[in-house]
Amino acid sequence: MPEGSIEVAVELDMSLGESPVWSVARQTLYWADINNGHVYTWRPQEGGAPARIELGEKVGCVAIDAAGLVAATASGILRLPESGEPERLADNPEWEQAGYGNRFNDGRCDATGRLWAGTIDADESSPSAALYCLDRGELTPRLTGIGISNGLAFSPDRRWLYHTDSLTRRILRYPFDLDSGTLGEGETWVDLERLGLPGVPDGAAVDSEGCYWSALYDGGRIVRFSPEGEPVAEHEVPCPHPTMVAFGGPDLRTLYITTATQHLDAEGKARWPQAGSLLQMRTGGEGLAEPGFCQA
Repeated sequence: MPEGSIEVAVELDMSLGESPVWSVARQTLYWADINNGHVYTWRPQEGGAPARIELGEKVGCVAIDAAGLVAATASGILRLPESGEPERLADNPEWEQAGYGNRFNDGRCDATGRLWAGTIDADESSPSAALYCLDRGELTPRLTGIGISNGLAFSPDRRWLYHTDSLTRRILRYPFDLDSGTLGEGETWVDLERLGLPGVPDGAAVDSEGCYWSALYDGGRIVRFSPEGEPVAEHEVPCPHPTMVAFGGPDLRTLYITTATQHLDAEGKARWPQAGSLLQMRTGGEGLAEPGFCQA
Protein backbone atom coordinates (compact mmCIF):
# COMPACT_ATOMS: atom_id res chain seq x y z
CA MET A 1 0.00 0.00 0.00
CA PRO A 2 1.58 3.34 -1.04
CA GLU A 3 2.26 5.84 1.73
CA GLY A 4 -0.63 8.27 2.17
CA SER A 5 -3.09 6.14 0.19
CA ILE A 6 -6.32 5.28 2.03
CA GLU A 7 -8.09 1.98 1.36
CA VAL A 8 -10.61 -0.32 3.01
CA ALA A 9 -9.09 -2.64 5.61
CA VAL A 10 -12.36 -4.34 6.62
CA GLU A 11 -15.60 -3.80 4.73
CA LEU A 12 -18.39 -3.17 7.23
CA ASP A 13 -21.63 -1.25 7.62
CA MET A 14 -21.03 0.30 11.03
CA SER A 15 -23.43 2.92 12.27
CA LEU A 16 -20.81 4.67 14.42
CA GLY A 17 -17.42 3.00 14.30
CA GLU A 18 -15.13 4.32 17.03
CA SER A 19 -12.24 3.76 19.44
CA PRO A 20 -9.70 1.72 17.44
CA VAL A 21 -6.88 0.55 19.70
CA TRP A 22 -3.90 -1.64 18.75
CA SER A 23 -2.37 -4.22 21.07
CA VAL A 24 1.34 -4.59 20.32
CA ALA A 25 1.57 -7.77 22.40
CA ARG A 26 -1.35 -9.44 20.61
CA GLN A 27 -0.85 -7.78 17.19
CA THR A 28 -4.59 -7.23 17.27
CA LEU A 29 -6.85 -4.29 16.53
CA TYR A 30 -9.97 -3.67 18.60
CA TRP A 31 -12.72 -1.14 17.93
CA ALA A 32 -16.41 -0.46 18.61
CA ASP A 33 -19.61 0.28 16.76
CA ILE A 34 -21.17 2.53 19.38
CA ASN A 35 -24.80 2.56 18.31
CA ASN A 36 -25.04 -1.20 17.77
CA GLY A 37 -23.17 -2.13 20.95
CA HIS A 38 -20.55 -4.16 19.09
CA VAL A 39 -16.85 -4.65 19.88
CA TYR A 40 -14.66 -5.96 17.06
CA THR A 41 -11.45 -7.96 17.24
CA TRP A 42 -9.23 -8.36 14.16
CA ARG A 43 -5.76 -9.71 13.45
CA PRO A 44 -4.68 -8.22 10.09
CA GLN A 45 -2.01 -10.84 9.46
CA GLU A 46 -4.68 -13.55 9.52
CA GLY A 47 -7.09 -11.70 7.23
CA GLY A 48 -10.73 -12.62 7.11
CA ALA A 49 -13.64 -11.10 8.96
CA PRO A 50 -13.25 -9.70 12.48
CA ALA A 51 -14.73 -11.41 15.51
CA ARG A 52 -17.57 -9.51 17.16
CA ILE A 53 -18.79 -9.21 20.74
CA GLU A 54 -22.35 -7.97 21.30
CA LEU A 55 -22.72 -6.07 24.57
CA GLY A 56 -26.43 -5.27 24.37
CA GLU A 57 -25.91 -1.55 25.04
CA LYS A 58 -24.05 1.31 23.42
CA VAL A 59 -20.28 1.17 23.92
CA GLY A 60 -18.28 4.39 23.66
CA CYS A 61 -14.69 3.18 23.84
CA VAL A 62 -12.47 0.21 24.55
CA ALA A 63 -9.01 -0.15 26.07
CA ILE A 64 -6.56 -3.01 26.38
CA ASP A 65 -6.57 -5.02 29.61
CA ALA A 66 -4.24 -7.82 30.65
CA ALA A 67 -7.17 -10.25 30.74
CA GLY A 68 -8.85 -8.92 27.58
CA LEU A 69 -10.48 -5.50 27.24
CA VAL A 70 -12.12 -2.76 29.24
CA ALA A 71 -15.17 -1.07 27.71
CA ALA A 72 -16.92 2.16 28.71
CA THR A 73 -20.56 1.51 27.86
CA ALA A 74 -23.72 3.53 28.26
CA SER A 75 -24.31 2.33 31.81
CA GLY A 76 -20.75 1.99 33.10
CA ILE A 77 -17.26 0.59 32.72
CA LEU A 78 -16.85 -3.15 32.23
CA ARG A 79 -13.91 -5.51 32.17
CA LEU A 80 -14.33 -7.98 29.29
CA PRO A 81 -12.10 -11.01 29.91
CA GLU A 82 -11.22 -13.29 27.01
CA SER A 83 -13.21 -15.98 28.80
CA GLY A 84 -15.84 -15.64 31.47
CA GLU A 85 -18.45 -13.05 32.33
CA PRO A 86 -17.98 -9.25 32.18
CA GLU A 87 -17.06 -7.54 35.45
CA ARG A 88 -18.53 -4.13 36.28
CA LEU A 89 -15.80 -1.77 37.44
CA ALA A 90 -17.84 1.43 37.77
CA ASP A 91 -21.30 2.81 37.10
CA ASN A 92 -21.87 5.79 34.83
CA PRO A 93 -23.05 8.58 37.17
CA GLU A 94 -24.78 10.34 34.26
CA TRP A 95 -26.83 7.40 33.06
CA GLU A 96 -29.77 6.44 35.27
CA GLN A 97 -28.48 7.85 38.54
CA ALA A 98 -28.49 11.52 37.49
CA GLY A 99 -31.30 11.19 35.01
CA TYR A 100 -29.40 12.70 32.10
CA GLY A 101 -29.06 9.59 29.98
CA ASN A 102 -25.54 10.61 28.95
CA ARG A 103 -23.55 7.61 27.76
CA PHE A 104 -19.79 7.18 27.78
CA ASN A 105 -17.99 8.25 24.62
CA ASP A 106 -14.29 8.69 23.78
CA GLY A 107 -11.51 7.49 26.11
CA ARG A 108 -8.13 5.82 26.57
CA CYS A 109 -5.57 4.87 29.21
CA ASP A 110 -2.65 6.95 30.40
CA ALA A 111 0.86 5.57 30.92
CA THR A 112 0.15 4.45 34.52
CA GLY A 113 -2.91 2.41 33.48
CA ARG A 114 -5.65 4.80 34.57
CA LEU A 115 -8.70 4.82 32.28
CA TRP A 116 -9.91 8.24 31.15
CA ALA A 117 -13.37 8.27 29.58
CA GLY A 118 -15.72 11.11 28.76
CA THR A 119 -19.47 11.28 28.30
CA ILE A 120 -21.72 12.87 25.68
CA ASP A 121 -24.81 14.97 26.28
CA ALA A 122 -27.86 12.92 25.33
CA ASP A 123 -29.08 15.65 22.97
CA GLU A 124 -25.55 16.59 21.82
CA SER A 125 -26.32 20.22 22.59
CA SER A 126 -25.95 21.04 26.31
CA PRO A 127 -22.84 21.10 28.56
CA SER A 128 -24.07 18.29 30.83
CA ALA A 129 -21.22 15.84 30.13
CA ALA A 130 -17.80 15.37 31.73
CA LEU A 131 -14.41 13.70 31.47
CA TYR A 132 -13.79 11.05 34.13
CA CYS A 133 -10.79 9.13 35.37
CA LEU A 134 -10.98 5.60 36.79
CA ASP A 135 -8.07 5.32 39.22
CA ARG A 136 -7.71 2.45 41.71
CA GLY A 137 -11.41 1.68 41.56
CA GLU A 138 -12.62 5.27 42.02
CA LEU A 139 -14.31 7.11 39.16
CA THR A 140 -13.98 10.89 39.51
CA PRO A 141 -14.80 13.80 37.16
CA ARG A 142 -11.75 15.76 36.00
CA LEU A 143 -13.42 18.15 33.53
CA THR A 144 -17.07 19.24 33.54
CA GLY A 145 -19.38 21.46 31.49
CA ILE A 146 -18.79 19.46 28.29
CA GLY A 147 -21.18 18.72 25.43
CA ILE A 148 -19.33 15.94 23.58
CA SER A 149 -16.14 14.65 25.22
CA ASN A 150 -13.69 13.64 22.48
CA GLY A 151 -10.15 13.67 21.13
CA LEU A 152 -8.45 12.41 24.28
CA ALA A 153 -4.71 11.82 23.86
CA PHE A 154 -1.41 12.30 25.69
CA SER A 155 1.86 13.79 24.46
CA PRO A 156 4.83 11.40 24.22
CA ASP A 157 6.64 13.23 27.04
CA ARG A 158 3.47 12.83 29.17
CA ARG A 159 3.37 16.55 29.93
CA TRP A 160 0.11 17.30 28.10
CA LEU A 161 -3.41 15.90 27.95
CA TYR A 162 -5.31 16.79 24.78
CA HIS A 163 -9.09 16.96 24.79
CA THR A 164 -11.96 18.51 22.86
CA ASP A 165 -15.58 19.31 23.37
CA SER A 166 -16.52 18.64 19.75
CA LEU A 167 -19.33 21.21 19.92
CA THR A 168 -16.77 24.02 20.36
CA ARG A 169 -14.63 22.99 17.32
CA ARG A 170 -11.57 23.62 19.49
CA ILE A 171 -8.92 21.23 20.83
CA LEU A 172 -7.49 22.15 24.22
CA ARG A 173 -4.36 20.97 25.94
CA TYR A 174 -3.93 20.69 29.70
CA PRO A 175 -0.69 20.45 31.72
CA PHE A 176 -0.69 16.88 32.98
CA ASP A 177 1.01 15.39 36.02
CA LEU A 178 1.34 11.68 35.35
CA ASP A 179 2.17 10.71 38.94
CA SER A 180 -0.94 12.27 40.45
CA GLY A 181 -3.19 12.27 37.38
CA THR A 182 -4.03 15.94 37.93
CA LEU A 183 -4.63 18.58 35.24
CA GLY A 184 -3.58 22.20 35.08
CA GLU A 185 -5.51 25.00 33.43
CA GLY A 186 -6.43 24.27 29.83
CA GLU A 187 -5.58 26.44 26.84
CA THR A 188 -6.91 26.50 23.29
CA TRP A 189 -4.37 24.61 21.21
CA VAL A 190 -6.23 24.16 17.90
CA ASP A 191 -9.17 26.24 16.68
CA LEU A 192 -10.79 24.81 13.54
CA GLU A 193 -12.64 28.07 12.92
CA ARG A 194 -9.39 30.05 12.90
CA LEU A 195 -7.74 27.53 10.61
CA GLY A 196 -10.68 27.34 8.21
CA LEU A 197 -11.01 23.57 8.64
CA PRO A 198 -14.37 21.82 8.16
CA GLY A 199 -16.24 19.54 10.51
CA VAL A 200 -15.65 18.96 14.21
CA PRO A 201 -12.70 17.33 15.98
CA ASP A 202 -13.51 13.73 16.88
CA GLY A 203 -11.16 10.92 17.98
CA ALA A 204 -7.40 11.25 17.75
CA ALA A 205 -3.98 9.66 18.22
CA VAL A 206 -0.48 11.01 18.81
CA ASP A 207 2.58 9.78 16.91
CA SER A 208 6.18 9.32 18.07
CA GLU A 209 7.08 12.86 16.96
CA GLY A 210 4.39 14.34 19.18
CA CYS A 211 2.04 15.20 16.33
CA TYR A 212 -1.70 14.87 16.93
CA TRP A 213 -3.81 13.17 14.24
CA SER A 214 -7.45 14.27 14.44
CA ALA A 215 -10.43 12.79 12.61
CA LEU A 216 -12.67 15.64 11.48
CA TYR A 217 -16.23 14.34 11.63
CA ASP A 218 -18.32 15.87 8.86
CA GLY A 219 -15.05 17.23 7.48
CA GLY A 220 -14.09 14.13 5.51
CA ARG A 221 -10.42 14.24 6.45
CA ILE A 222 -7.68 13.40 8.91
CA VAL A 223 -5.46 16.32 9.91
CA ARG A 224 -2.02 16.00 11.47
CA PHE A 225 -1.14 18.84 13.83
CA SER A 226 2.37 19.66 14.99
CA PRO A 227 3.19 19.82 18.72
CA GLU A 228 2.65 23.57 18.35
CA GLY A 229 -0.91 23.01 17.12
CA GLU A 230 -0.35 23.90 13.48
CA PRO A 231 -1.70 21.69 10.65
CA VAL A 232 1.17 20.00 8.82
CA ALA A 233 -0.73 17.43 6.71
CA GLU A 234 -4.27 16.69 5.56
CA HIS A 235 -5.56 13.38 4.22
CA GLU A 236 -9.00 13.28 2.61
CA VAL A 237 -11.10 10.26 3.54
CA PRO A 238 -13.54 8.66 1.06
CA CYS A 239 -16.53 9.42 3.31
CA PRO A 240 -17.68 12.48 5.26
CA HIS A 241 -17.59 11.00 8.78
CA PRO A 242 -14.23 9.62 9.93
CA THR A 243 -14.44 9.17 13.68
CA MET A 244 -11.07 8.15 15.16
CA VAL A 245 -7.60 6.90 14.25
CA ALA A 246 -5.08 4.48 15.75
CA PHE A 247 -1.57 3.44 14.79
CA GLY A 248 -1.04 -0.29 14.37
CA GLY A 249 0.70 -3.03 12.45
CA PRO A 250 4.07 -4.62 13.27
CA ASP A 251 5.89 -1.29 12.78
CA LEU A 252 3.13 1.02 14.08
CA ARG A 253 3.06 2.76 10.68
CA THR A 254 -0.46 1.76 9.62
CA LEU A 255 -3.10 4.30 10.54
CA TYR A 256 -6.47 2.63 11.07
CA ILE A 257 -9.52 4.88 10.63
CA THR A 258 -13.03 4.13 11.88
CA THR A 259 -16.00 5.68 10.08
CA ALA A 260 -19.76 6.15 10.44
CA THR A 261 -22.96 5.96 8.41
CA GLN A 262 -25.31 7.32 11.08
CA HIS A 263 -25.91 10.67 9.39
CA LEU A 264 -26.18 9.35 5.83
CA ASP A 265 -29.41 8.63 3.99
CA ALA A 266 -29.69 6.05 1.20
CA GLU A 267 -28.35 8.53 -1.34
CA GLY A 268 -25.38 9.35 0.88
CA LYS A 269 -24.54 5.68 1.43
CA ALA A 270 -24.63 5.12 -2.32
CA ARG A 271 -22.36 8.11 -2.88
CA TRP A 272 -19.86 7.03 -0.20
CA PRO A 273 -19.88 3.21 -0.24
CA GLN A 274 -16.79 3.04 2.00
CA ALA A 275 -18.61 4.79 4.85
CA GLY A 276 -19.08 2.47 7.82
CA SER A 277 -15.96 0.45 7.02
CA LEU A 278 -12.59 0.29 8.75
CA LEU A 279 -10.04 2.13 6.60
CA GLN A 280 -6.24 2.08 6.65
CA MET A 281 -3.35 4.26 5.49
CA ARG A 282 0.42 3.78 5.53
CA THR A 283 2.27 6.63 7.21
CA GLY A 284 5.85 7.85 7.01
CA GLY A 285 6.33 7.94 10.77
CA GLU A 286 5.62 5.64 13.68
CA GLY A 287 2.82 5.74 16.17
CA LEU A 288 3.10 5.00 19.86
CA ALA A 289 2.33 1.76 21.66
CA GLU A 290 -1.00 2.15 23.44
CA PRO A 291 -0.89 1.69 27.22
CA GLY A 292 -3.38 -0.68 28.75
CA PHE A 293 -5.62 -0.62 31.79
CA CYS A 294 -3.54 -1.60 34.81
CA GLN A 295 -5.68 -1.42 37.92
CA ALA A 296 -6.68 -4.09 40.40
